[in-house]
Amino acid sequence: MTMAAALDSRPASPQDGTGAIGVARVDIIRDMTQAEPVWRGFESSAPLATAFQRFDLLNAWQNHVGAAAGATPLIAVAYAADGAPLLLLPFAASHESGASVARFMGGKHITFNMGLWRRDFAAAATKRDIDTVWAAIGAAGIDVLALTQQPRVWQGVANPLTLYPAQTSPTGCPLMLFATSGKPEDNISNGFRRRLRGKERKLQAMPNFRYHVAQSDAEIRHLLDWFFVIKPQRMAAQNLPDVFDEPGVREFVYQACLAKTPDGGRAIVIHALECDDEVIAIFAGPVDGHRFSMMFNTYTLSESAKHSPGLILLRDIIDNYAAQNYDSLDLGIGSDEYKRQFCKSDEAVFDSFIALSARGRFAALGLSSLNHAKRIVKQNPALMQMAQRLRAALHR
Repeated sequence: MTMAAALDSRPASPQDGTGAIGVARVDIIRDMTQAEPVWRGFESSAPLATAFQRFDLLNAWQNHVGAAAGATPLIAVAYAADGAPLLLLPFAASHESGASVARFMGGKHITFNMGLWRRDFAAAATKRDIDTVWAAIGAAGIDVLALTQQPRVWQGVANPLTLYPAQTSPTGCPLMLFATSGKPEDNISNGFRRRLRGKERKLQAMPNFRYHVAQSDAEIRHLLDWFFVIKPQRMAAQNLPDVFDEPGVREFVYQACLAKTPDGGRAIVIHALECDDEVIAIFAGPVDGHRFSMMFNTYTLSESAKHSPGLILLRDIIDNYAAQNYDSLDLGIGSDEYKRQFCKSDEAVFDSFIALSARGRFAALGLSSLNHAKRIVKQNPALMQMAQRLRAALHR
């Protein structure tokens, strides 16, 4: 079902004397199949968006994880007066504590949440434009928007949603900016490379040791089959909940990794270290021609783990994308020690909680306060240690 809301008649042309692009109509689409044509149209026009907002990736999430959790699609598409699409917001709606909440699709498996913006509109959008979109979403029955892990700037353009009150996300995202020199040693020092080569020599003694990017469906299934055996054991050893065992998650990962994008790639790309005897390590995530974003990873439980295969694989991934003239790599939310060995910067991410109704005001206040408390805990080592002990006790 589609709801159209012409809630702002400001023309999308220079007719207002300013040359500004304005929102003339907003469609609310409740079905992924119906949203697909306009969504893929955005993707083909090189919008301002992250690779996490690809249709194939979020369609797989909605089919399995979102549906299992009772979330329903709510895709807002804003158009100019000439009918050209300006913005697509891939939301999912659910009921939480008596309120109707819209969040970006993808849940905890997505690092960055963002709309798909026509680039000139992203640079020129005003609060009035976006208020028109919020009004249409509110008219569709949503009380509050809970918009988390949004990048403040993407590809040099400020995220238009920074026009609204925001708070820093509880946890940051380690980021590596590639050197413009094109020299591999300018991304990873020669000293660190020597240490990794020393470790790698132990692995190179194994039969047909190799780094590769999974290409065929058979390769992808083989690596994922291994991942879903090893990852739960690693999570259990750390007394951590296995997020990959939640309803629909495995099916989501398989569908997204196997999905072929219109450019012939995959919605999620898998990098691996392997030999004839075993899979040694994998890192997987989406790419967009500018950045590789790590989404999930693990490494072997065998004796090969002693030789730092995850670090060796990361070196290979960095060299691979730097050689393709990518500009950056990120390793997902969380400042794990291994991430800091490569990533010296952080992607600035923010959260915003926007009320669209009287009921939504209370929900927005509660969600914002809870999020702020999480940040306090994560920024305080003593409180974080207590939280980790409690989490471990709850999952024994």
